[in-house]
This record gives sequence, structure tokens and C-alpha cells, in this order.
Amino acid sequence: MEIIDSAGPRTGSDNSGRRGKHRARYGGAAPDPSPGRAGRNLPAAIGVGVGLGALVLASLFIWRPAFLGVLAAAVVIGVWEMTRAVEPLKAQPPLPPLIIGGLAMVALAWFAGIEAMFLGLVLTMLAILIWRLGEGPVGYQRDVTSAVLIAAYVPFLAGFGALMLAPDDGPFRIVATLSAVVLSDTGGYVSGVLFGRHPMAPTVSPKKSWEGFAGSLTASAVGSAIICTTLLDMALWEGAVFGVVIAIVATLGDLGESLLKRDLGVKDMGRLLPGHGGLMDRLDSILLAVPGALWMLSVFAPPPG
Repeated sequence: MEIIDSAGPRTGSDNSGRRGKHRARYGGAAPDPSPGRAGRNLPAAIGVGVGLGALVLASLFIWRPAFLGVLAAAVVIGVWEMTRAVEPLKAQPPLPPLIIGGLAMVALAWFAGIEAMFLGLVLTMLAILIWRLGEGPVGYQRDVTSAVLIAAYVPFLAGFGALMLAPDDGPFRIVATLSAVVLSDTGGYVSGVLFGRHPMAPTVSPKKSWEGFAGSLTASAVGSAIICTTLLDMALWEGAVFGVVIAIVATLGDLGESLLKRDLGVKDMGRLLPGHGGLMDRLDSILLAVPGALWMLSVFAPPPG
């Protein structure tokens, strides 16, 4: 992920001290060793990326339900990171209903489909409202608002991964989607490092450039054309369109989390993954891409049967 430069304290804000402590806790003031030009410890990032990819592939093709376990673990860790990330705002979203509701959303998506997953989101929001009542009125609106945002952002969007896995060729659909996101990220990284001159959103993500975005589109389009044709029997142009759309949505997801991190005054959402930051620093692009991928694949490659 990109290095966030200092935005300075906000005039009149009473949270600057807490943001400073939060930045120290999550490593905002201490970059990874040897980050290189683009702000990453590249050997560590590659090693972690390969390890995560191997875990996902093993869960998909050795015993498919194991992927649900990977998804559930990602939801728990992602929710935990998000609840800690909003501490500079003095928000304390209730963790138990978020985790229980998040796991329920993934299970409902797998066993009962998209309507049940939406019901799970509604019930999770209701549980948040009720649970938080026990702590009194001070900060109630702030805590509930942040908790609802987390519920919709992490477990609800992750539930679309369970929906995508459900068809017989579900593992191939997951691979095609994750490959498009990885290709977008890799193409953008390489192109940005080599050719990046024009910032894409300098106040949000200073390291992102239009040249890097062009690399994201190209890598994802070309790679997805090959992968989708091979795995899902799609036409080359369909795979290319799929790759372009995923690259756009993944970039928007990355920028969205960068905006949130800049507002919170942190570099990364955590330090769980060397060279990457927190798990949410890897999921930001994927979470937003999965619903779009599910819809596009239902059009270009309808599930068998």
C-alpha cells in the first residue's frame, strides 16, 4: 500500500493526541524496512502474497468448504482491525454483534442465498443497536454509525464471495476474480514505479498515478481475457471487459480505504502482514470487486445447471 504523507493536525480537533498514539501503535511513523520507491518492503510483500495465494488455492481445490473457513477468518480479522482503526474518532463499535453477525452473513450466503444474506445484515444492524444500549447514551450515535459501516463494508461484501463459490465451477470464479484484482494491483504497482508522473488523487493517495492506473487496466484486461477464456469458457472480449471493470472497481476500493486511513491519520490498518500492513489493506480492493464480479460472471458465464 502507498505511504501516506503527513497531513498535519486538524485545527480545532481534540483527537490529534489520540491519532498520534494510534499512528505509533499501527506503525504510521515507522515504515517497513527497505520500503523502496513505492513504499513497500517488496520481498516481504511477495512472500506474504504467495503464502496467502497458496492458502486460498488449497482451500478451494482440496476441500471447497475450507474456503468458507478462510472467508470467516478474514471477516473476523477485518472486523477487528476496523474497530481498532476508528479509535482516533473515539468510536467504540461493539465487537461481539459485529463478529457474530458477520459470520452469520457468510453462513447465510452459502446455505440460503443472497436474500438471506441481506436479512443477516439487517439483523446484525438491529443487534448492534440493542447491544450498544447497555452502555448508555454517551457516544451512542457515533458507535452505532461506525459499527453499521463496518458491518456493511466487511462481512456483507465478503458474503458475496460465498455466493460466488456456490456453483459447481465456483472455485474457478473465485480464481478469476482474485486474479483480476492481483493483476490490477501488480500492473498498477509496476507501471506506477516505472512511469508514474501524474498523480491520480494526490490528496488521497499520493503514490497512485494515472500511468499506474493505465497499467492496472492493461494487466487486468489482458490477464483476465486469458484466464476467463481458459477457466470459464468466456469469449476473449468478455474476459477483457471483466478485467477492465474489476480493475476500475478495485482501484476505487483502494482509494476509498486510503481516504479513510488519511482521515484517521494512519498508514496501514494494522501490521499483521509484513510488506502489506493489515489484512484490510489487502481486502480493500477485493471487497468492492467481488459483488461486481459476481454480477458480471452471471451474465458472461451463467452457472451450469
